[in-house]
Amino acid sequence: MSKDKVQIFDTTLRDGEQVPGCKLNTEQKLVIAERLDELGVDIIEAGFPVSSPGDFKSVEEISKLIKNATVCGLTRSVKKDIEVAAEALKYAKKPRIHTGIGTSDSHILHKFNSTREKIIERAVDSVKYAKSFVEDVEFYAEDAGRTDNDYLAQVCEAVIKAGATVLNIPDTTGYCLPEEYGAKMKYLKENVKGIDKVILSCHCHNDLGLATANSIAGVVNGARQIECTINGIGERAGNTALEEVVMILKQHPYLNLDTNINTQLLYDTSQMVIENMGIYVQPNKAIVGANAFAHSSGIHQDGMIKNKKTYEIIDPTEVGVTDSAIILTARSGRAALAYRAKKVGYDLTKIQLDEVYPIFLNFADKKKEIVDMDIHLIIKNSSVDCSIVA
Repeated sequence: MSKDKVQIFDTTLRDGEQVPGCKLNTEQKLVIAERLDELGVDIIEAGFPVSSPGDFKSVEEISKLIKNATVCGLTRSVKKDIEVAAEALKYAKKPRIHTGIGTSDSHILHKFNSTREKIIERAVDSVKYAKSFVEDVEFYAEDAGRTDNDYLAQVCEAVIKAGATVLNIPDTTGYCLPEEYGAKMKYLKENVKGIDKVILSCHCHNDLGLATANSIAGVVNGARQIECTINGIGERAGNTALEEVVMILKQHPYLNLDTNINTQLLYDTSQMVIENMGIYVQPNKAIVGANAFAHSSGIHQDGMIKNKKTYEIIDPTEVGVTDSAIILTARSGRAALAYRAKKVGYDLTKIQLDEVYPIFLNFADKKKEIVDMDIHLIIKNSSVDCSIVA
């Protein structure tokens, strides 16, 4: 059975760049955009053109550069925004305007001092206006996660009639639980007239650490686009991490969902974004963190040495990591010490290992990690005859 494709909408260069201190110049954006195209993302959100001359230029230059992906520009439901985005996207082979407005009662009352009826009017007008410039128009219902489902369905139906091709259902504040967000997608699929003519999109934030889980719940319930960033960077606690959702779909074939991402470029792309933006991921970050394929517990190390599948569900080479790492610490056992010693030239017998191991533990209690040079010192400090060690 052929798998359904989930489109990957990368917003590293727009939502990701909103992280304080992560501003990129046009040249840096072009480097990352070209890599995203090579990676296989379906849509690159290149920026918010009306926000500054620099952002306009970046979107324009990315539009000229990108050969495969759709290039998208963000706007508010404001005519000037839409006009500027259309101008910035004029060189794109596949342009998309991403326009929208807040739909939750909180946004309608406090942000717009408006009414539900007037918000629908603005939404429809903005989609129609964007449609006069490009064929591909994505509408975002900001704060959809906290929007009443019945009203959200009304908004969606109205913008579909106006010509929207993609409906973005953002959990803007990261508030939803996965079952709530999945149920919201299911409700829209079952209650919006014309929903089969458009693509439903997940745009989840990580305020409660649920962005990835919510996005997966969304596609399981009918969405076919995930909006995400490399390393999960973004406003506040960040966005859905591209590398996480891609590998989840790849590792769970029974979901019958797949992407066009070349996963072997994930780690290198992660490093490229780190270098250009200067924002590092925590060592225990899934898929691309420094410790994602590192093992320091003796029990885990013993299992890994016998068969990697005991403690790794992903072959590190699938995401561009050279190999797993056996890290020597005070929690490491004899098997790990023997394994690492052999890597640096010492094929220890069981008797030799029994003699070396207590010395290793003394070293390990004083250091966070034992490196290759330490192994040589440990052997030297033992009574093991180095002349008989291969």
